This record gives sequence, structure tokens and C-alpha cells, in this order.
Amino acid sequence: MPPLTEPDADIDGDVYVSPRYLAGSTYTGDPALAPLLALGWELTDDDLGNVYVTAPDRKIRLGYLPEGGDDGLWRINAYEDRFGPPTWGVSFNDMCPTEFVTAFTTALAAAYQAGPEHYLARPDPADPELDAFNAIVPLINRGWKIQHPRWGVMELQTPDGMAGLELVTGRLDAEKELTTLQARWYLQGGPTSGYARWYATASTNTPIPLVTAITESVSDPAPLPRWKDQLLRGLRETAQLVPVTPPPPPVPTPLDVRRTAPRRAPALTTRSVPRWSTTTTPSAVLPARSSGLRR
Repeated sequence: MPPLTEPDADIDGDVYVSPRYLAGSTYTGDPALAPLLALGWELTDDDLGNVYVTAPDRKIRLGYLPEGGDDGLWRINAYEDRFGPPTWGVSFNDMCPTEFVTAFTTALAAAYQAGPEHYLARPDPADPELDAFNAIVPLINRGWKIQHPRWGVMELQTPDGMAGLELVTGRLDAEKELTTLQARWYLQGGPTSGYARWYATASTNTPIPLVTAITESVSDPAPLPRWKDQLLRGLRETAQLVPVTPPPPPVPTPLDVRRTAPRRAPALTTRSVPRWSTTTTPSAVLPARSSGLRR
């Protein structure tokens, strides 16, 4: 956990939320758009307030869709042929913590700079399931447990059961992967009831390093800052909240003051006061008297 006070940082929140998969959305898309806009990607919007970001080569498109037709707030597609169907697609719903999306777009920006062989890299055709396991390793290393196996599905869950991942094996319908939740990768988390649940999907050909960026962020043990009043009730009741600024120490009681007050030095007693001695010292001997008679 980061220090509870960071005087040099502008922390956007009054509490730290852990585990982070119970933090909910920040309700702003700016942090996740920033890595792509920093590369000069084109930004447009429509009359409804939806935002679209397009790579210079037109082979990657991102939509931030608060006024979309469903709860898929974020949709990112990549194309080998800019006029053809998407090669891969990733989506995040409106309750997904924005930091998970930012982790993905940050990795996507790096892959785009590295070239098409990175942002269009398909899983290893010789053993796609073994290649996909690289994205699962961060979860296993951080305590996620493999569940009872189901035919065609590898499932992992957090120890508290509040987040999980499903990796589907075998052949899938390419169109459904891009338009429904029936995708190769399905991550979800949050309370089991209410509106606080989030999900993220990634289709078959999504480059494994991009999927790994999501699983790394979701399983990161570091808490996330949030404004407590903006957290949905289900999140406040299930997550651990720690104030960003610790509360002041309690006012000491009179008894506390007495216990902590320094002790005064003991007063001098008659036993410790030096007294004049009645013993005659040599320096006090009077001179001898004359033996003659006084007149």
C-alpha cells in the first residue's frame, strides 16, 4: 500500500480502495485517452458526447461511448485491412475501473510505436493456449485460484470471489466475440448484486501483451484513490477504505496528561541538607593565652 500521506502529489480522492477490483469507475475517460493522444492520434466527437480516437494509419480505432447503445463504454478495434473486419477487439463496460483501461491504452500506445508486428501480433499458432497462459501468470502469482475445470473454459477467481477471469478454448464465432460477451477473454468483478459490477472482454486475436497489461493492472495489490461519496453503496460495503489523510490523533484526557507529564525532581529533605558540624577543626583552634597575670 502506498503511504497514506503524499504531500507532493495531487491525489484524486479522499480514500484508498482495496482490493482495486472493488474501486469502481472514476467516471472520466481522460486518463485512458492520454497515452494515445500523446502520440498524435486524431480525436473527434459527435453531438451526443461520444468520443472517437483513430491512429494515424487508421488501423486502430477507439470509441469512448457514454451515449452508446449498451453499457460497453470503451470499444477498441484493430484492423489488418482498414476496410475489412476487425482483427481483434477489446471492450470495457461503464463500471470498469478507469485504471484498467489506462493500463491497456498505455500498452497499446507502446505496441503501436513498435509497429504492426506488435499491435497486430496474433497468439502463437503452434500453441495458442500456452501463449495465452502468459496473461494468466500475473493472476496466479497474486493468489487467484484456478476453479473446478469446465469443458472448454479455464476459470480463475480471487480468494474472496469478488473478481474472476474466464478463458474459453476452442473455436469461437468471430462476430459474436466483437459484439457480445462471448469472447475469448472475459474478466469481471464487483459485488454479485447491484450496478457496481464491471467487465472487460478481449477477442481471440488480441495480442497477449495487451491482455497481460489488463490482468497485471486488475491483480495489482496497490489500492486506488477514490472519493468516498462517489462510491456506489455495494462498493463501500465490500471494499476496504483507508483515508488518504489519516485522522488527527485523539485529544488527550486529563488522565493521559498526568501519565505523560514529566516527573518533578524530589524536594530536598532534612536528611539531604548538609549541617554544620560541631566538631572543631584544626583551623578553628584559638591561639594559646598568655600565662601572665592580667593587670
